[in-house]
Amino acid sequence: MEADCFEDLLPPEWKAVVHGWLREDTPAFDVGGFVVGNKPEVAHLYAKSPGMLCGVPFVNAVFEACGCEVEWLASEGSMIDLSGEKKLHVATVRGPARKLLLGERTALNTLSRASGVATRAATAVRNARAAGWMGAVAGTRKTTPGFRLVEKYALLVAGADTHRYDLSHMVMLKDNHIWSAGSITHAVAKARRAAGFSTKIEVEAGTLEEGLEAAAAGADIVMLDNFEPAALKVAAAQLKRAHPHVLIEASGGITVENLTEFASADVDIISKSYHQGYDVLDFSLKIMPGAK
Repeated sequence: MEADCFEDLLPPEWKAVVHGWLREDTPAFDVGGFVVGNKPEVAHLYAKSPGMLCGVPFVNAVFEACGCEVEWLASEGSMIDLSGEKKLHVATVRGPARKLLLGERTALNTLSRASGVATRAATAVRNARAAGWMGAVAGTRKTTPGFRLVEKYALLVAGADTHRYDLSHMVMLKDNHIWSAGSITHAVAKARRAAGFSTKIEVEAGTLEEGLEAAAAGADIVMLDNFEPAALKVAAAQLKRAHPHVLIEASGGITVENLTEFASADVDIISKSYHQGYDVLDFSLKIMPGAK
């Protein structure tokens, strides 16, 4: 079976985001580029830490905008195994010296962060599957402003679920919504009038009673937030017995290491902000004198 090409998901104007990164990095004169000029050069892109390679389309777009070409030796979503080596040659970039260096830092920043998110999320998915839990390992909306497209993309490459992409993607009624609206039942009813039948409504519940009220009011998903694992499983089981059609999400206090403690047959989704506080992978770009 042909591997999924997640680049095909990106919106029509996604490369405008890349051009914005380059404008931010070079708002005026590029004196370093002036020094090296337009001499044709070949550079090797090295991975210097293990993990999942992610961000290939964004790196390609950065160098394409700079007038360079990238040849990949490793594929999107593949695991980087250094096998005792200090670095692994994952791509070759060709172009004028000043343009290679114009795109270098933007490309590396993007690649290192996308790969960091993907590595962390892929570890969580792997842990869940190894424990026999087949539910959705999901991210959250706690993304970096201006970088959401990359971080959500990285979740998909890792085999995780993006959760809702933005405020328009799904209705989520959290504690502040409930307090301001007056009750869970009122908030869900008003949300349904505006969202219609085609948009799911999720309600954050801090107790089993709130979860039962949300499900009875017509919520499609109930998030059990900040429950201890044992209490979560009891609450999820009671909710499923009363409302079998409602999806149950566990969130709060979850880490990559303890995720499986929250897994049960009654929990459909376990969410965590894999794109917050993640370790980045280390990459470097080196011009190779005399290379072709």
